[in-house]
Amino acid sequence: MSDEQPADAAQAPLVEVRDLKVHFPITRGIIFNHVVGHVLAVDGVDLLINRGETYGLVGESGCGKSTLGRALLQLIPPTAGSVQFDGVELTALTGEQLRSMRQRMQMIFQDPVSSLDPRQNVESILTEGLEAHGIGADRAKRRELISETLDSVGMPRWALSRYPHEFSGGQRQRIGIARALALGPELIVADEPVSALDVSIQAQVINLLDELQDSLGLTYLVIAHDLAVVRHIADTVGVMYLGALVEEAPSDLIYAEPLHPYTRSLMSAVPVPDPDVEDRRERILLSGDLPSPANPPPGCRFHTRCPWAQPERCADERPVLHEARPGHWVACHWVEEIAEGRIRPHEVDAELVRPQEGVAAAPVVRAPQVP
Repeated sequence: MSDEQPADAAQAPLVEVRDLKVHFPITRGIIFNHVVGHVLAVDGVDLLINRGETYGLVGESGCGKSTLGRALLQLIPPTAGSVQFDGVELTALTGEQLRSMRQRMQMIFQDPVSSLDPRQNVESILTEGLEAHGIGADRAKRRELISETLDSVGMPRWALSRYPHEFSGGQRQRIGIARALALGPELIVADEPVSALDVSIQAQVINLLDELQDSLGLTYLVIAHDLAVVRHIADTVGVMYLGALVEEAPSDLIYAEPLHPYTRSLMSAVPVPDPDVEDRRERILLSGDLPSPANPPPGCRFHTRCPWAQPERCADERPVLHEARPGHWVACHWVEEIAEGRIRPHEVDAELVRPQEGVAAAPVVRAPQVP
């Protein structure tokens, strides 16, 4: 029995998210605030991340990708749902238990300016986590560890004595990446990890993440807008739209044959470095903007912009993420009919989704406090 336990543990997913919801209250009032609605930033997400895997999360701005990543690490307390990390229910942890667990889970933040303390130099920023978790026997050992980490992200060692404002945006992002790597975590949530870097440095960082994953067995959740980056690094890709997953599949499969109408529109926007193919391939232009998560459309949330939307079901019934093909999960009522060409695309008029009755036109959105 003891010989079977390690194998079972290795096969179990490192991260398991079930029906995760993050709703921010919308308040109104001058003296006494009262809740008049909620922003449904994340609304019922299920996903699994296996050990040693890179899970790529894509979608347009405002769809809830970053909020999902922060809620997974409990940086934002979920409204409902379950988040298990290595079999431990994170939503049940508080105080010292949660703090010690965070050594195993780190994040690369999207904005390197706001995530780095301007009053600390780089050495202080990088050693703060090491000291908090008791890593490194003394200051000299910790300095050696962070110097090696800086080398791995392409930063010179003299940067240790400098402050964040003395670096460019790309250099600040690399410092943020070094901070995440310094603690030797098992899971890294990378929120746009290379968006602030030039092309040559992007390739270096992506290759570095691959090398670290191979040597250390790291697991990544990569949040990105750049579909080319996600295709290069991700094993599994999840596509988010307005707070929910609409499609999930292995990377090669979802890029070769996207099934959800929203995913198809995203893929059609990726340029192909072949002029003949580029001229012949299908282009899908969506009408209108992303609806407000404070008042999402009823039924399928994509139906107001979907070129394949039908009068039946789309506006009334919210589709459930189901396995349309082996290993290929899609949230669409008509996925088979669209794939087989029985439903043809049509023009879509942009639809204005008006605020709900009683909701302020310019509300104040407040994030729940971390306990």
